[in-house]
Amino acid sequence: AHRYRPRSAQEERRHRGLSLMKELVEYVARSLVDNKDAVTVEETVGPEATILELHVAPEDMGKVIGKQGRIAKAIRSVVPPATAKDAKPVFVEIQ
Repeated sequence: AHRYRPRSAQEERRHRGLSLMKELVEYVARSLVDNKDAVTVEETVGPEATILELHVAPEDMGKVIGKQGRIAKAIRSVVPPATAKDAKPVFVEIQ
């Protein structure tokens, strides 16, 4: 049987921070695209890092990436400073 283990204060802060980052990435993406219903963000927590996977409709991919990847870089630049206190890095992948 799996025993419930309450989160430590640090784990709780990390979980809240990741949740906010996930919402922020989703909010920014929805503001850029035409097909807002197709925007999703999935969180994958691994032993070394956490990955936020941003999914958008194929026709909106260019709007999220931007010319020379500028918008994608801007989205990615917001996440690391907000999670800097945590041990694991957080990466944003756009798919």
